[in-house]
Amino acid sequence: MKILHTADWHLGHQLHGHERRFEHDAFLDWLADTIKSRQIDALLVAGDLFDTANPPASAWQQLYRFLARLRAEMPRLNMVLIGGNHDSPSKLDAPHELLRAFDLHLVGSISRDGEGRLETERLLVPLQDQDGKIAAWCAAVPFLRSSDLRVEPLEEGQDRLIEGVRQIYAEVLGAGRARCEPGQALIAMGHAYLAAGQLSELSERRVLGGNQHALPADIFAAADYTALGHLHLAQSPATAVHYSGSPLPLSLAEANYNHQVLEVTLEDGKLAGLERLPVPRSVEMIRLPESELDAALKAIEALSLPECPQEAQPFLEVRLLLPKPEARIRERILAAMAGKPVRLARISTRYQGSGQGLADGASRRRLDELSPTEVFRLCYQRQFDGEPQAELVASFEDILAQVKESEA
Repeated sequence: MKILHTADWHLGHQLHGHERRFEHDAFLDWLADTIKSRQIDALLVAGDLFDTANPPASAWQQLYRFLARLRAEMPRLNMVLIGGNHDSPSKLDAPHELLRAFDLHLVGSISRDGEGRLETERLLVPLQDQDGKIAAWCAAVPFLRSSDLRVEPLEEGQDRLIEGVRQIYAEVLGAGRARCEPGQALIAMGHAYLAAGQLSELSERRVLGGNQHALPADIFAAADYTALGHLHLAQSPATAVHYSGSPLPLSLAEANYNHQVLEVTLEDGKLAGLERLPVPRSVEMIRLPESELDAALKAIEALSLPECPQEAQPFLEVRLLLPKPEARIRERILAAMAGKPVRLARISTRYQGSGQGLADGASRRRLDELSPTEVFRLCYQRQFDGEPQAELVASFEDILAQVKESEA
């Protein structure tokens, strides 16, 4: 049996105000073609289908159009999708019955019966091979929120969140293992942050309260393969436990990640192979080396790019290292870009200040012995190189005078 594991699509995402619909369409078309050409038996999407809990209608259309295409072209394909921390559990669950009629399993949240018992039935999905026989069971557990957890009492030293998650996976995987017959594999799906996982700080939200609640990998010890989402950098924190990573870079810092999907092969109920399939980049990201403004402007003017539609134009990040603030930076950069098929995504600025100005001044005199203008000068030296210009000091003193008048 061949399974394709992907996650963190973030449909509806914008990069510094620029829509990504063109890129997502290109990815979904490539994914559908890949599933068909490689004769995949099951598609697993491990959370964060959307970028926000209230995605635009166009993002829902992308998802439903993709699922409809797969069902029409590959009627026997198993499809299991779970919600992530960016998704709305109720919105994902709303069409559950309709999608299940087409053998599509979209799980936004867990549910409990009237007595508080976990309903494992809707979380366990049989995966059939080309002959229609069950080759594996999938424990499809969506992102777990604090309100989902039931752990009382705790033993000394136990963390409520970690133990609550452990309990849910133990129950679902236990029920899944009980259903497995000889030769059938047990697959765990989840959207979580595991200990030793590497975060992309600019685009990922820490889940379950932060790093102090990173989950131990042994939670998934009962599974033959674990398909995880949440971390955008593809990685494997433990044996047979994998993050597929995001198919698109979701921040400029992720430009050089290996964006991929994972093709998992199971034989006789065991993991037999794992192949990483690179996702083609439909829109490039250009990150200029950190430099002063004049050098950055020359680098922009030297860009030689082929003509293409606006939605396919590369994103540009200009990184500046300046001795002091400069006027009209954005206007000068846009002027250098004029006529070039490239989109400005971000201007990041770092200054060459020593970072010591205020500390050095305060070490000689108490802060209350310094005048407001002296504090302003020392703060300027802490961030920038050299002394502030006389006009800037004069402007500060004008503002200071206005504040004092308003307090009088």
